[in-house]
Amino acid sequence: MPQDTPLALLARSITRSYRPGLFQTVRPALCGLDLAVPQGATVALVGPNGSGKSTLLRLLAGIERPNSGELQVLDGRAHEARIQKRVSWLPSESPFPGELTAPGALELIANLFGQRAWEERAADLLQRAGLQPHASAPLRTFSRGMLRRLGMIGAFLTKSELVLLDEPTGGLDAEGFDLFDGLLQEARDNGTTVVVTSHLVEDASNRADLMGVLLKGRMCLWDKPENLMQAGNGTTLTLKDLDTEQLDHLKSWVQQHGGQWILGLGGSSTLRSLYEFAEGQDQTAPGNPAE
Repeated sequence: MPQDTPLALLARSITRSYRPGLFQTVRPALCGLDLAVPQGATVALVGPNGSGKSTLLRLLAGIERPNSGELQVLDGRAHEARIQKRVSWLPSESPFPGELTAPGALELIANLFGQRAWEERAADLLQRAGLQPHASAPLRTFSRGMLRRLGMIGAFLTKSELVLLDEPTGGLDAEGFDLFDGLLQEARDNGTTVVVTSHLVEDASNRADLMGVLLKGRMCLWDKPENLMQAGNGTTLTLKDLDTEQLDHLKSWVQQHGGQWILGLGGSSTLRSLYEFAEGQDQTAPGNPAE
């Protein structure tokens, strides 16, 4: 994306901690996290359980507030009512009561956003999601895949400026992935900013403009997916058993001699190898990667 694209999200030195119970030690979830997301970008955040992905999405949705740091969402603060009406959020589990029907759940979302004339779009989305034949069935009879499809179309129902999706592909079938791809393309066409968390590096990298790797509450890697997933043109060198200090010296040497230090893992990299590669990397405030 162009360097002068306005930012939809900006986080500086964000921290968030929790106390699991009375007299228990405070547990940090985010530790000085920085983030800069251009308007209209589709961003994938990957990381193991406990890395802070869901916490970050809750902060962006205005459901929680950071303990410290600066967080800007669209043109304001995430907890402001005027901002929340422009942001859609899909949690990792279905947020709808089991006695509702699919159209009832979409009506609830439309009412929360003050959306008018939503019925036609809802009917179209239900059809695209393959849920129209089940329109009269209570949600407690839906499979996990059907609930994820419903949650997905609910997140895109109001055509919000920012859509936050927490593990949207968990339990998704082939029909659901086709739906997801179509909704992401529609979002791109409309200039919508989308942030997706996932454990599936391949799925995330294939669908995102930018990708970040979170480890222990920090953004360890941030770049275009192709830069993270492959070394690109040139010579690929695989290094093992070097500590962070040794890698820093080698990086400086490469840059001093006019070379590029590109974090790459090759197309067959696994999630574990990406995490291992990210460990030890210095966190820098992410910005727009160079074109």
